[in-house]
Amino acid sequence: MVSMYWPIALIVLSNLFYNICSKSTPAQLNPLASLTVTYLVGAAVSAAAFFLLNPGARLGEQLRQVNWTTFVLGIAIVGLEAGSIYMYKAGWPISTGQLVHSSLLAIVLIAVGAAVYHEAITVTKVVGAAVCLAGLYLMNR
Repeated sequence: MVSMYWPIALIVLSNLFYNICSKSTPAQLNPLASLTVTYLVGAAVSAAAFFLLNPGARLGEQLRQVNWTTFVLGIAIVGLEAGSIYMYKAGWPISTGQLVHSSLLAIVLIAVGAAVYHEAITVTKVVGAAVCLAGLYLMNR
């Protein structure tokens, strides 16, 4: 059971710091310059974690298995992070900016799950989407 929840805890903790850092990025610093340093640190941490968690593994062997998804994910991550920094620079409060985009994303992912992955659109999901929309309405009044 623990193996199912630790990734969620890691995501929540990481997202907490992610949002605090995105909101606290100096106003005069270009977000893309900031992200350049962020990705250099991220690359170093990823490489160190790879070798620490996989003793004797060869990174080169793993890199030969990379496909298009790795490259598109890199582009998507830059979009996510730059969008978050620009969102905060535009004046979104830390308490609502992420909630707005996460609620909208949840609704879009219901459609993508059905169209691309053949996931069922259940009454529960529809009600959940309606609750997200109602929450967005209430938060932005």
